[in-house]
Amino acid sequence: MNATTLHHGIILLAAGASRRLGTSKQLLRIDHEPLVRRAARIALTTRPTRIAVVVGADAEATFAAVSDLNVERVDCADWALGMGASLRAGTRALQEDCDGLLIVLCDQPALSAAHLQRLVEAWRSAPQRRAASAYAGTLGVPALLPRPWFADLLRLEGDQGARALLRDQVQGVIAIPAPELAWDIDDPAAARGSGAAP
Repeated sequence: MNATTLHHGIILLAAGASRRLGTSKQLLRIDHEPLVRRAARIALTTRPTRIAVVVGADAEATFAAVSDLNVERVDCADWALGMGASLRAGTRALQEDCDGLLIVLCDQPALSAAHLQRLVEAWRSAPQRRAASAYAGTLGVPALLPRPWFADLLRLEGDQGARALLRDQVQGVIAIPAPELAWDIDDPAAARGSGAAP
């Protein structure tokens, strides 16, 4: 497989209700920019073939924050079942046009374009392997999964995410260190610490 002919798509997960936080984290703002827009803007720097923003809770407001960007809306009707449902929706939307899928979250304020580019480059150097972020003693997202793993994404249930797939088969993963990504926004204290505000 020629690396120059590989096409990656991006699944940006923005469907959750953020119950612990008490408000939709995707709509929190850092420097006046909603987190969902910030993540989409950074993800677009990797030049994906397509980018799907998966929405559920607060779908209209969430997509309105990114509607002027070159992204596609994917509605996840069963978003309340957990992250697995959102990943299935995003995979179904993009699988026909992409050789790999880069999974990105909204709630990692330290996410950088440089890190996402490193994941893409690592995958292009070994297209049958997965490239994942390494932080907090584990492998997690953002992560880029090649086509042979799309079926696994489509089988995810409940709140299972890509981390479960990475944990179960570490041998096939290229780990890209990103200790800064251990910091995410899951509760009001974390939101205040990140400088994020409604």
